[in-house]
Amino acid sequence: PKLLTAVPFTPSVGSRILLRDLAQLEAVAQSLVPALQAEVRRLKASSYHLLFPNPAERAAFESSEMVARMGSQFHWHNRDYKTFDDFLATMTSRKRKSIRKEREATAAAGFEFRRTEGAAITPQQWADFSLFYHRTYLVRGQQGYLSQRFFERLGATMPEQLLLIEAVGATSEGDVCAAALFFKNDSQLFGRYWGSTSDQPLLHFETCYYQGQDYCIEHGLSSFDSGAQGEHKIQRGFEPKSTYSLHWLAHEGFAAAVANFVEQERPHIEAYIADAATLLPFRKD
Repeated sequence: PKLLTAVPFTPSVGSRILLRDLAQLEAVAQSLVPALQAEVRRLKASSYHLLFPNPAERAAFESSEMVARMGSQFHWHNRDYKTFDDFLATMTSRKRKSIRKEREATAAAGFEFRRTEGAAITPQQWADFSLFYHRTYLVRGQQGYLSQRFFERLGATMPEQLLLIEAVGATSEGDVCAAALFFKNDSQLFGRYWGSTSDQPLLHFETCYYQGQDYCIEHGLSSFDSGAQGEHKIQRGFEPKSTYSLHWLAHEGFAAAVANFVEQERPHIEAYIADAATLLPFRKD
């Protein structure tokens, strides 16, 4: 067993330590880490881990005997665009045309998209979304770990932070055939889950990325965190950035080995981020 501070199923940077006075963060970290180490030993656990802390927390805990491991993600930034075309205008001609072709192909296939926010999401929409979500696992021979009841509870407990984007297929019944669930706050959009019963190859990009970018532009959100992994996001304007996790292991020999690995790994992560940035579709002028 191990001790973990994290938001379950959410690889997004954010506050992990709840404080009334943020000026006390470093002092709290200096006191909290020894207490956590003692608890690890009392429980005969292996370690303590702090995942995706914000920059201030990372700095405070990194100075408290914890090893910081670097990772990477791809985020989109809204640079005061008024329209999606404003965003495309920042790209090279070839990349701009490629995205337009993708969006046009999805529209030509007859798909339309609708947004539903928070409390307006109906039980039937949650049922449809749960079906789509589980299908993404079943086609790979796996089982989804979140239930329909979980999604319904999200709608009941935090509706102001939810956005559901559905794709409606080109049938006479206008059936929903795909959907993506996003979280949001006053400045950011977070893409989390998606599913589909359609095999249209570009539907994922439209539902999960372009529709999210549209929403950010229309609502003045500054950034879009679309989740972990995905080098295919680079050509769609998502920029590489570093993320961090912090770790303390009780076994001194194992801790030393992990610290050595993390130290050797970091230059490769930094090089990967730098290389990925060279592939971004934006004009250089």
